Amino acid sequence: MTVMIYLLPIALMLGLGGLAAFFWAMKSGQFDDLEGDAQRILFDDEDQVPGRQG
Repeated sequence: MTVMIYLLPIALMLGLGGLAAFFWAMKSGQFDDLEGDAQRILFDDEDQVPGRQG
């Protein structure tokens, strides 16, 4: 039971760290363009290397 004295603060710190990372990602614009990446993968790049087919 004394191990709970150590595990509880560690769990709270990890949870708060994850929450802080999530808010940082929201503030820095990581989730602004959700549709762009999903549609960008469907189309070929226009600037392919000349002479190479693929």
